Amino acid sequence: MKKLPSLAASVLGITLGILSSSIYANPPVPAFYTNVMKMAPQGKLGQVITKERITTSVKGAQAWKIAYISSDLEGRKTISTGLIVVPVGQAPVGDRPIMAWAHGTTGAAQSCGPSQILDPAVPLNEYFLVGGNSWTDYGVPRLEEFIKEGYVVIATDYQGLGGGGVHQYGVAATQSRDLINSVRAASSMKEAGAGKKAVAYGWSQGGGATLAAASSPEYIAQTGTAADGIEFVGFVGLAPYDMAVDMPKGNIDQATADKVMGELKSAFSTDILSFAHFSMALYGTQAASPHLKLSDVLTDEGVKVIQEVYGSKCVHAAADTLVFTYGKDFARLLKAQPTNTLAWVQAFTKSSVAPVTPVAPVVIYWGTKDTTEPPIQGKLYQIQMCKSGANVMRVQLPGEQTHFTTPGTAGPLFQDWIKDRLAGKPATNNCAMAEQLPS
Repeated sequence: MKKLPSLAASVLGITLGILSSSIYANPPVPAFYTNVMKMAPQGKLGQVITKERITTSVKGAQAWKIAYISSDLEGRKTISTGLIVVPVGQAPVGDRPIMAWAHGTTGAAQSCGPSQILDPAVPLNEYFLVGGNSWTDYGVPRLEEFIKEGYVVIATDYQGLGGGGVHQYGVAATQSRDLINSVRAASSMKEAGAGKKAVAYGWSQGGGATLAAASSPEYIAQTGTAADGIEFVGFVGLAPYDMAVDMPKGNIDQATADKVMGELKSAFSTDILSFAHFSMALYGTQAASPHLKLSDVLTDEGVKVIQEVYGSKCVHAAADTLVFTYGKDFARLLKAQPTNTLAWVQAFTKSSVAPVTPVAPVVIYWGTKDTTEPPIQGKLYQIQMCKSGANVMRVQLPGEQTHFTTPGTAGPLFQDWIKDRLAGKPATNNCAMAEQLPS
């Protein structure tokens, strides 16, 4: 187990991920979403409460925006929006498998849902890479290939990113439920021709949601949903995060909690994007846990600014606003001495991946040059889960892959892995050498 200083270098390092809705600024929320935000979160888990057909440039595909019923880590009903892409034509006998995508960091405002862009049903296009044609990432990895294979692809926006309510950013336990319920939504939608078998795949923030979904057997097995009996046959984590795996174990004391929060504060005050992710995680965790107060960690000015900025802007625009307003002095929005630290550390742990044996094989792909989400978290996750008898494979990508080259480089590998899971082939793992594998 690594020491606490290295904890601060990786916990909450939930990455930049998929898009805001415009190249230059966050636009007004489109009418589909404003209408959804007026709806009450009533219905069965996974129930599609409204949908809108949209165009897609992917050959042989048809697509819809949808809104469906989900719930958060406390069991409170929510509404999540998302995107579903389906092959054209009649579904084959046995129905179509479901690929459930969990995106990376977009932000916390209602305008930050990936399905809100003009042409969301496209392959992944990344902001940081040469060839990226937007100021942020958008699209779905391997979308064209999955449609050719005859799969249904469902991509959740998560709660709070177009469906109303405050987005519980970084709360993997909530985002995992949005992911699971997206499969129920796809399976229940007649136009999709989808069956019950599914594979979840996610990157960064979505990687954490994917791991958390894998360890949610009771939630997956619930009955009385829009589609009972869904079956996950595999989970793919692309540079995933796992907040809990790095946290001190057992009943921690006040001194340890103070130390953890102090280290997090220091580690995430080094640059504006680190601070943006940390402060947005505070914003999201407080939304999930109302007994917490932002004023425990932020100054009065910090509370006001953070609520206003993250309530209206997506991640890159929010970071730009903070650096424009405060320059290198953005850390002044944090209190010198946080209070209620024990409750915050407990909430961070509860909101992350539960230490429960995954319901199906898990594969993790990582790059040696990933400094955004340090691969040590994936290694610690594998060690922890393999000890419980889980089937977890961890794959180092060839060459020097960064956080942002991981999805593209891993794509052909996880596509073949998924084919094998759907074919019922046994999954191999490297659990026996987990502790010796590089990190």
